[in-house]
Parts: sequence; C-alpha cells; structure tokens
Amino acid sequence: MVKNKDGFRIDLGDLTKHNVMQLKRLNQVIFPVTYNEKFYKDVLDLGELAKLAYFNDIVVGAVCCRIEKSADQPTKLYIMTLGCLFRYRRLGIGTTLLNHVFNVCKNYSDIFSIYLHVQVNNESAIAFYKKYGFEIVDTKENYYKRIDPAHAYVLEKRLEKGV
Repeated sequence: MVKNKDGFRIDLGDLTKHNVMQLKRLNQVIFPVTYNEKFYKDVLDLGELAKLAYFNDIVVGAVCCRIEKSADQPTKLYIMTLGCLFRYRRLGIGTTLLNHVFNVCKNYSDIFSIYLHVQVNNESAIAFYKKYGFEIVDTKENYYKRIDPAHAYVLEKRLEKGV
C-alpha cells in the first residue's frame, strides 16, 4: 500500500480469473488497441508481472509485462500495457505501477533493460516515461493496425546494477 501526496491509498492487487474482466474493461477504456482473448488468458500466468491498481479500493489502472529472453540478445522486460483511467491520472498511480516494474526487475539480475511501445502522438505517455529515464530508441512504422497514427516509438530504459 502506498499513500499519494494527498493521503489517498493506492494498492496493487494480483490478477486472477475472478478479476481479469476488470483488466479487460480497463484496457478497452484506456488504450486505442484491442487485446485478444489469448492476451487475457496468458496474463493470468504472469504473477508479479501483472497487477491491478486500486485507488481507495476502486480498480483504476493496471500493468502487464513479460520477460523476453533470447540466446543472442540481452534479457529485457517488455511492458505490454501500463495505464490508468483518465480521471485518476496525476495521482501517483502510474508511478506506483512503474515502481512495481522497477522492483520486479531487482529480482532478476540478468534484465538489461525495460522497453515498451507508445503511439507517436501520445505526448503525455512519452513525457511520463522520459521522466523516469526512458529514451526513444526507435520508431516502428505501421506498428498498430486500425488506429491512426499507426506508428509507435520504442522507449527503453537501460538498467544499472541495483535498480
């Protein structure tokens, strides 16, 4: 449990088969893309890599990540989704979710970096991640289907020992 600057309580909770539909509804409201049923089935197995955010006991945000290991690339953590309902932004919920991601990374000594995709016109998300040390490292043309603009920035934060 975390208290924000105004004394409101922010809690993170586990994702379960009983509340996964809350995640689905959040994602439908927050993001311009639609995630398929396989996404929601798979996130149930992520453990600490998938959390719901509660603001005074109301579900208002979530984060879902995966660890990507490759024989020829350093291990990375990919943020698939991290979002908060518009009305609850700027209250510390996104920061709490991102800090959870940073803390998860401390448990994996081999994670080299954290990265995610952000739609090129999402200035508030870009500014949020830059505030925490993420940098734009690439642009993926036509990354998204059926939304405009279709292009995405790849934002990445390289981790140092002890992050």
